[in-house]
Amino acid sequence: MAFETQDVERKTYSILKVLHNSSDALGSIVIARRLKELGIDLGERAVRYHLKLMDEQGLTRLVGRRDGRVITELGIKELKHGMVKDKIGFAISRIELLAYRTTFDLNTRTGMVPVNISVFKKQDLQKALKLMKPVFNARLCVSNLVSISDEGEKIGDMTVPQGKIALGTVCSIIINGTLLKAGVPMNSKFGGLLQMEDYNPLRFVELIHYGGCSLDPSEIFIKAKMTSVAQAARTGNGTILANFREIPSICRPVAHDVISKLAKARINGSLAFGNVSEPVCEVDVDLNRAGMILIGGLNPVAAVEEAGIDVETYAMSTVVDYKELFDYEELIE
Repeated sequence: MAFETQDVERKTYSILKVLHNSSDALGSIVIARRLKELGIDLGERAVRYHLKLMDEQGLTRLVGRRDGRVITELGIKELKHGMVKDKIGFAISRIELLAYRTTFDLNTRTGMVPVNISVFKKQDLQKALKLMKPVFNARLCVSNLVSISDEGEKIGDMTVPQGKIALGTVCSIIINGTLLKAGVPMNSKFGGLLQMEDYNPLRFVELIHYGGCSLDPSEIFIKAKMTSVAQAARTGNGTILANFREIPSICRPVAHDVISKLAKARINGSLAFGNVSEPVCEVDVDLNRAGMILIGGLNPVAAVEEAGIDVETYAMSTVVDYKELFDYEELIE
């Protein structure tokens, strides 16, 4: 009985996810097709059955007799908070998926690049950019390159809501992806708060391991207002978002080459690179491994949150074409 309940919850969660990722109402035929694309084999009749139950629960709403369903506010809330046990380890899975989807070519500087998405009210964008500027200038970010999507436009699986604008900042997973393409395996250990002293990394003061986390650690630290990125950008002292990775020590020369080529493409995600089996910023490293500290791609957005401006953050969100990225200063009026 418990298994049946769990199975219904999982199917409900999957249908809600499909509806949430669509800007239009969807019928059972389309939902069944999109579920199959996600590896979930649920026939049209079964989808209709679950939709009827979800209508009764207030999770979905019928729009006309032929137009299909849309997700309700209650459905969105359930999508965010339901099936937590299925989300454990979600962060590490998301890292691996985005690394695989990264197709950036270091030599031609073409291909897809992973980004975080931050959604602002349109009237807040200019103020937010001015708050981000010192962070970009202090290089407490992966890159000064950003993308922009206006209301009604689609970025990844998300359609930008009315009255909002979405800013894409380059994600540190660009390092994972380019190293993966170069044949270097990377172990993503944790995300944390890194203490900076005179603009140099000192030590991690808080950390969350990816393997047991259902959210990106950066999102947690930002919403908890545990960062002092603006202060770190201004004075060189403060706590910023950073990530810890390990690679086989034999791969260090290749990794150095990749990081150097990324820098020429205006991507500077590496903050510190340790020696073989030696601690990095007071973090122990496994035998015959080398530790790396990557700058958090959401540091500019953390500075905005610190100032009290409302922003919806979606870390490790999607990939965009490198050709669509441009210098953030082009947005400042």
